[in-house]
Amino acid sequence: MSWFFEKSDFISMDRLKELMEMTVEESKKNICSNPKRVLLLPPDLTRAHSGAGKLTEILYTLLKNDTDVHLIPTLGQHVPHTPKENRWMFGSIPEEKIHVHDWRNGCVKIGEVPAEHVREVSAGKADWPIPIVLNKMLIEEKWDLIINIGHVVPHEVLGFANHNKNYFIGLGGKETICASHIMAACCGIENNLGNLVTPVRACFNKAEADYLNHLPDVYVQIVMAYNDQEQLVHTGLYVGDDVDTYLEAARQSREQNIIILDKPVKKLICFMQADEFRSTWVANKAIYRTRMAMANGGELLIIAPGLERFGEQPDVDMLIRKYGYRGTPYVMQSYKTNKDMQDLAHATAHLIHGSSEGRFTITYAPGKLSREEIEGVNFKYADLSKTLNRYNPDKMKQGWNIMADGEEVYYISSPATGLWALKNRLTNT
Repeated sequence: MSWFFEKSDFISMDRLKELMEMTVEESKKNICSNPKRVLLLPPDLTRAHSGAGKLTEILYTLLKNDTDVHLIPTLGQHVPHTPKENRWMFGSIPEEKIHVHDWRNGCVKIGEVPAEHVREVSAGKADWPIPIVLNKMLIEEKWDLIINIGHVVPHEVLGFANHNKNYFIGLGGKETICASHIMAACCGIENNLGNLVTPVRACFNKAEADYLNHLPDVYVQIVMAYNDQEQLVHTGLYVGDDVDTYLEAARQSREQNIIILDKPVKKLICFMQADEFRSTWVANKAIYRTRMAMANGGELLIIAPGLERFGEQPDVDMLIRKYGYRGTPYVMQSYKTNKDMQDLAHATAHLIHGSSEGRFTITYAPGKLSREEIEGVNFKYADLSKTLNRYNPDKMKQGWNIMADGEEVYYISSPATGLWALKNRLTNT
């Protein structure tokens, strides 16, 4: 069970500050009464809308006078923050206290999830071990207290994001990220989304129990939902040191963040904020979170004014450009024989996740990528200015809209915050 939680229609920032004070107090009671070195593990800026950066700043301020506090944004293989981005997300926390996770060269192997376990939990769909390779600073330095901060929301690999995802993906090494992502792809994205414990989550839970039980850690789990004014607000906060803390938060997220539609959507429009979504690696959440609502033969239109690349890393970007989003049969056949796909297995998994499997079309209206680049990866292209003129985010409402010419469309302003599905396509377990 969690140490404490709060669930309501709206949790104000003032109340969140009080809850962070309670987090520090309970951590001193349950973990270390007089911590000298503390590590904060918030998400990166692709989760900035959750307010996790502000909560991290509050925790830092509460601890800094008596404690040496450090922070590692749980980047995974995402692009490191610039100092300007750190200030935007983490406010007054000094730059020298913020450390960059190096997923290639800054990690150490501490064990593995055996192939037998992977095979068992995936019902034979995957049969390889998952190496557990984690950030050296996390593993090799002495910490009196570690606070994980994150947003619990439907997720394509883990069912719901956060909890020990902060470790095994956010602070994971290349081997861990690759092996777990290709496992998730083999299990099927639509079998993962909205489930409390997916096969990959089961592997991470085992790895945490086997290798991280000694860490003096606590989880701060954020839940958010839209209010009647279509504003995304905090509705839940769960604090504790076990997997039940995640499960309690995930159950609330499942109640509030999964939208069940009564008919398939023929035209769905997603808007991806420019300051968070600069690559299809993250902007494709528009595909992941809506695919189970899409009609066969329908169109998903993604408006992405900040889109400037495909991958978060140059080699991943090159791989996406080379192979494109062409569906599972093509990708898995290519994976068998192509060393670059095997070396970047997480990117291979991403190519599967980002395809509609030919069931509906995906159109991007990008800010900084050309028609040739978009069409080169097997998406359709739309001009951004013309698209914004017709589907103005400032005028569209969440959900169903009827355009002036009678076109019916479904609009989502922040698809990364939820999951949209037909009831018969959803398996909540």
